[in-house]
Amino acid sequence: MEQNKPKRKVLGSEALGELLGRMKDGTFKDIINDWKWIAAYTRRYRAAVIIYTLLGILSASFALVSAVASKYTIDIITGHDRARLWFVIAVMIASSVVSVALKSTVSRISAKVSIKVNNDIQAEVFDKVIRADWNTLNCYQGGDLLNRLNSDAYTVAGNAISWLPDLIIASYTFIITLLSIMYYDAVMALLALSSAPFLIFSARRLIGRMRSFGQKVRELNSGMMAFETETFNNLDSIKSFGITDKQSERLRRMQGEYKKVSLDYNLFSIKTEAVLSLIGSAVQMAAFCYCLYLLWNGKILYGTMTLFLSQGAKLSSAFNSLVKTVPVFLNASVSAARIRELMAMPPEECGAGEDTLNAARGLTVRLEDVSFAYKAGEAVLDKVNFTAAPGEIVAVIGPSGGGKTTMVRMILSLIRPRQGRAELSDGYGQAQEMNATLRGFFSYVPQGNTLISGTIADNLRMVKPQASDEEIEAALKTACAWEFVNRMENGADSSVGEHGHGLSEGQAQRIAIARAVLRDAPIMLLDEATSALDVATERQVLRSIMLAHPNKTCIVTTHRPSVLGMCSRVYRVHGGTVEEIDARTAEKLTMDY
Repeated sequence: MEQNKPKRKVLGSEALGELLGRMKDGTFKDIINDWKWIAAYTRRYRAAVIIYTLLGILSASFALVSAVASKYTIDIITGHDRARLWFVIAVMIASSVVSVALKSTVSRISAKVSIKVNNDIQAEVFDKVIRADWNTLNCYQGGDLLNRLNSDAYTVAGNAISWLPDLIIASYTFIITLLSIMYYDAVMALLALSSAPFLIFSARRLIGRMRSFGQKVRELNSGMMAFETETFNNLDSIKSFGITDKQSERLRRMQGEYKKVSLDYNLFSIKTEAVLSLIGSAVQMAAFCYCLYLLWNGKILYGTMTLFLSQGAKLSSAFNSLVKTVPVFLNASVSAARIRELMAMPPEECGAGEDTLNAARGLTVRLEDVSFAYKAGEAVLDKVNFTAAPGEIVAVIGPSGGGKTTMVRMILSLIRPRQGRAELSDGYGQAQEMNATLRGFFSYVPQGNTLISGTIADNLRMVKPQASDEEIEAALKTACAWEFVNRMENGADSSVGEHGHGLSEGQAQRIAIARAVLRDAPIMLLDEATSALDVATERQVLRSIMLAHPNKTCIVTTHRPSVLGMCSRVYRVHGGTVEEIDARTAEKLTMDY
């Protein structure tokens, strides 16, 4: 495999070797494409990037002026030349103040623009994800999606603004610092640069390990995020099974692995920094001894010695910054590639809009010879025929795993038939193939608790933001929820926790049904949405819906026989096939499900 191939090193640098290797095998084009994508965000804020760069260059220039002024200040003081002393001190102080002010301004601009870019990327990725094709989207874990949406977006946002300016500023700082030292003594410049080979060698090891550790930490973060999300989403089940301790132990095992990797990386960094510090100290000691030699022989003054030592350290720092731009360049491309992968997900197929059908007389849902398979050769639905017309309650029954959920996804256009046709038709002879654009004709109540934190009214207004209090009350009454809501301290303005915390499962289901009623779409799809209701309430809810909206098409998936007698038709889904059966047969079958 590619990842097991030995890394090519150029000048001791694995990162440079990787870049040259990619140029040779053609994959460097992928990195360039990643950076072209990043550059699109950079261009949106080109003015800020230019200002960032210019201010950084000015800051480096004033820092050098301050250093040179310090040299002359020391020489003047040691030479007792009072005439120029205050002028040079003023220049030194002014240069230092201006340099600090420019650095602060650069930092502020970078923070502002990076946040804007990060928000732009996150918003665009978020929009792409929620509109992506269902099959493609389900190839990604929730934790991985969150990691890409947050961590990778943050990495790209920072580099979109700072990478090129930082490279230019570091190069400029390196050049002017080197020239300033060479102006006074070329040998001193060579001594200051003597640490360069050691920095390149250490960068080679550091880059390789950083990539390895970074990838491992990212994977562990994704895993923990997915685990935590799933745990909190299924907390009731976890508590009911009495496995809270096991979940805690599992998290701590994951944290332990994360701790081990982080501490290994920390130890490696400490060792590397220690070696670099020793090398840097040796270079500084050599430079110091050389300065003492020059000073002893009267070839330089104290101020020049101070300038040499300070600028020598700065030269090493500038060179180190230049070396580090290579792994930053590569890491940003990795994050960009991960985000671009999401951006490349195909969107849901859209077709004719709602204006092509007239729902005044209701709409008919029809599947004709529909076949579907999530994986090739494993049919979940095989030549299925199904009809649900206005004014009807149509039930879909069947064992778990028999294909009911797939039928629901097909009706909602989350998936599309591999063969056959799924369509909606109105009472005026118009028919349209189902697609994501027609989803506005549906009021969907899925399995499980789908309430959000906020008030009961907030939950209902999700589907109709401008709904009046009267409309909310009417929807709650239709769903047989008004009686218990009205008894609450603040009525519909009473707060509930995430997933309806504070309500019983039956109450939460009725509020979810009320939300679907408030949407007032011509088709209502209840996917096991009445499973927590008692039989009398379940029948009353369905009866109220049909009485209030006689042209509504109501499709119910259920394991319970209680409502089958109210249904116009009952379909049994079993082994990928669908057949229409009578209510009595259906009641017997549901006893076994």
